[in-house]
Formats: sequence, C-alpha cells, structure tokens
Amino acid sequence: MFESATFAHHLDKAAFKAMEPSLREDLLTAQFQLIEQKRRSLIVLIHGPDGAGKGAVLNRLYGWLDVRKLQTLTFDMPCAPEDRPAMWKYWRELPPFGQIGIMLGSWYHAPLCRRALDEMKRGNFMAALEEIQRFEAMLHAEGVSLLKIWLYLDAEEARVRLKGVTKGDWQRPVVREWEELKGAGPRKRLLAISEDAARATSTETSPWHVVPAADEEYRDAMAGSLLLEKLRALVAEPEPAPQPLAPNPTRLPPALPTFSILSTLDLSKSLSEDDYDRQLAQEQSRITRLTNSPRFADAGLVVAFEGSDAAGKSSTIMRLRRALDPRRFRVHPIAAPTDEERARPYLWRFWRHIPAHGRTVIFDRSWYGRVLVERVEGLCGPDDWGRAYGEINDFEAQLSAAHYVVVKFWLAISQEEQARRFEERETVAYKRFKLTPEDWRNREKWPLYEAAVTEMVDRTSTRVAPWTLVESEDKRYGRVKVLKTIADRLEAALG
Repeated sequence: MFESATFAHHLDKAAFKAMEPSLREDLLTAQFQLIEQKRRSLIVLIHGPDGAGKGAVLNRLYGWLDVRKLQTLTFDMPCAPEDRPAMWKYWRELPPFGQIGIMLGSWYHAPLCRRALDEMKRGNFMAALEEIQRFEAMLHAEGVSLLKIWLYLDAEEARVRLKGVTKGDWQRPVVREWEELKGAGPRKRLLAISEDAARATSTETSPWHVVPAADEEYRDAMAGSLLLEKLRALVAEPEPAPQPLAPNPTRLPPALPTFSILSTLDLSKSLSEDDYDRQLAQEQSRITRLTNSPRFADAGLVVAFEGSDAAGKSSTIMRLRRALDPRRFRVHPIAAPTDEERARPYLWRFWRHIPAHGRTVIFDRSWYGRVLVERVEGLCGPDDWGRAYGEINDFEAQLSAAHYVVVKFWLAISQEEQARRFEERETVAYKRFKLTPEDWRNREKWPLYEAAVTEMVDRTSTRVAPWTLVESEDKRYGRVKVLKTIADRLEAALG
C-alpha cells in the first residue's frame, strides 16, 4: 500500500504557486457548501512519522479554509495512562455537522505505538483494528465522514529531518506524535505496522490515502487535492431517503405467540416497611463504603435507568443519591436531543458525560432510547436501531475495559399499576408536572415496547454489562433490589 510513495514525487515551487489559487478557491467553495447543507461533518486524520510535516500540512489547510468552521483536534501523549476511557477524548471533540476537524494523533495512535514497542501481541492488535473499523463505520452511518491521510517518509529521512530543525537560536515547532518510540528499531517497526494497519482499516467509506512527504509542495498539494475531492463527494451526496418503518417490530414468525421477557417477572414481590427501612439503609451503607474506598479511585460507576413510565425511576435515583458523595456524582435526565446533540452521532451526548475515575454518573433514561422510543415511535429507521445494538455493546465494553462498572436497570410495572399511578399524579399538585398527554398515549403502544425491551435485553445483556430487570410494582422492593445490585456489582469489581 505504501509502494508508490517510496518513489520520488516532486512539484516545483512555480507549479505549486500556479495551482494554489484555484485549489484554494475550490476548497472554500466546497467547504461553504458543506456548511450550508449541515448534513455531515468531516474529520481529517493526519498521521505519519515525526518529521513528515504533519503540523505544516495542518497550517497549510488552515490557510486555505474558512477557519470559523474549522477545528484542530490534538491530543498530548495518547498512550499515557488516563482517568477516563481511551475513546472519551475523541468523542468529546467530534465537530458538529457542517464543520471540519483536523486531527493529529487519533484513535490509531495507541495500538500502533504499543505494537511498535512490542507491548501488544498481533492478535490483540488486529482485534483493536477491528474495533476501530466498527467505530468508523458507526461514525459514517451517523453523519461523520473521515479523510485518513498517512504522510509517508522513510525512517532515515525522518530522523535526519528531526535532527535538522534547529536553526540559529530558535527551534521550529515540530509535531512529535511518537515520542514514546525511542531509537531506530521501534520507529522502523512503526512503518511496517502502519502499512498493515492501513490495509486492515482501509474501507470503502473510509480508505487510507498515502501521501509522499519528502517534497513539501507535492505533499501539501496532494493533501489539499484529497480534501477537495472528499468535500465535493460529501456535498454531492443526495439527501438520504427516509427509511420505511418496520410494520412488525417482533422477530417471531406470525404463527408463534409474541414473547415478552417482562411477562416472566413476578410483580407480586414486596417488602414490609420495616424490612424496607433496614435493607435500604444496609445497601446505602455498602454503596457509600465502596464508592469512598481507595480502590474506587481507579474505577468509576455508570448507572443507566430505563423502565415504563411511572415505574419509579426518579424516586429510586433519589435513594441512590443519598448513598453517594454529592461532590463525586452527577445525574443526567435524558429528554429529546437538543439541536447541538442532533448535530452529532447519538452516542456523543452520553460519551461526553462519562466522568473521571473515582466518580459516578447516573442516567435517567439512556442511550437505549435508540432501540426503544426511537424505534417504537418511528424516529429512526430499522437500519439505524438495528445496528445500534452492536454500537451500544462496543460502548459499554470500552467503559468496562477502562474499569467502569456499568449497571443497567429496567423497572417494570403492570399496565394496571401504571394507570393507577397516572391517576394519582393527576390529583397531586406537585406530581402533575410528571404527567403529559404523551404518557397516556404511549400506553396504546405497550405491546410494541414489550417487544422492543425483549430484543434489547437479548442483544445487549452482556457479561460486562448485564441487564437487571426490577419488579417495581412494590416501590420498596424495587428500590432495595436496585441498590443491592449496585452494591454487589461494585463489590465484585473492586474485590
């Protein structure tokens, strides 16, 4: 894949100056069309050995584009230990639709670096590349396009360039992406490993482009031309047609009765008031002790609450809050996405709230809205919610790998109990705000939600992030089960 880049490529300064004005004009025209359409965003990944001119290419593109809709996405020492999941920093910086981000040091850095240092075996390296492929496929499906550029420079030329950056009493700033690689051996291995990675992750929607970097004018002209080609392709894409809604949200043949996993729950389970008070205090004490322990400083807790309307999510969260240090947790109630959130992939608004180690985040409704309300209400098509199961599993696996305990609850009640609680809310002044006409209307779609919940649990209850179905007909029983589950999971994770 790097073969042609090993040969000399040259563009003299006069030819570069002659082509530059029209290239700049065409780039700005295409960028303005991208801004106006606001259908997609673009991330330009610039990789290559230190000395290949990554910073120079970035600066050149800044001179050619409208900087008001352009972001630089850079990350210091991506291989260094972090107090959040490795992908968090990349998710946080995703540009909104209509904008361009230029990224130096992307999600490829850590696996390439660790493989070059022989800290990662080939099997693990290939698994990391497969995970990257899935991530990039999700970005593309969610409106984020990628232009992946590798600036090719052989290892010896890169070494000579790095040594020659000092002139007089000042030193030109150099983008050092691979500071962890000391010596010629790891840097030479990086080149071979990078070619393997480029082959493995060069897909139809996100291919790698190898740019010879020995000649600065040729390098910059080719990078600019690749960007222009990508922008033109993006703005020429037709408006996506709306996906047809699935007429039957279940997966069972029509002749078979519809199965609901919620129907297996024994909703008659209950606790006496005395047992409730005793067990609630016990589980709150366990959670307090565990989340304040020194071992929790290198871990984190992510709790997601889903359930039927009026199933008791808010009151259960209140009992959990009382077990946590208010300085070290946040609760995020999830409603319809804002304009800022709709301008990015749906997981962005959850990734950006993942806390540092030693802290807890509680989601009152969660990323599962994609396969629940968005599915049932027709807010996204079958292709979108169908691929979301795998995307969610990847998200939760990344949290678990970064030592976060992921606890997920579905709070279940019967239709009769829900109606009783709705009627109670209508008569209690301070509870009326919790009830809307939408809540009554959603009761008509109870079977559709049951089918969606069943498939959700089947496809996203994993070893690292299992679902806990909570019998919440009796609020006392449900609250204690939730807190006990959290305490048990923390205890198992922290040892």
